[in-house]
Amino acid sequence: MFDIGFTELLLVGLVALVVLGPERLPGAVRTASLWIGRIKRSFNSIKAEVEREIGADEIRRQLHNERILELEREMKAMKQDILGTGTGSNSQPAENVAEAAPSVQDKNPQP
Repeated sequence: MFDIGFTELLLVGLVALVVLGPERLPGAVRTASLWIGRIKRSFNSIKAEVEREIGADEIRRQLHNERILELEREMKAMKQDILGTGTGSNSQPAENVAEAAPSVQDKNPQP
């Protein structure tokens, strides 16, 4: 991850041994490893939470898209029903409706 080689680790260990001494070095290593473990766990926890949120957003987006597609299908079906009903035998074209309706002049003859 940080691309630290064996020689760098050996150098850090030697400097820590000189600075802390042989009596305090084991406790310092133990404390450092505990902190590193906690940091790794919290980082992995945050990473998992972000991945879950991203997954949840993706699921929400898919559900939204599926709902839109379903609404479009319903609209197409309604449109086909309306167009199919408009060409049936019960409906009259606009010209026939105008001819079938009595005009106002037919009801009131002029003197």
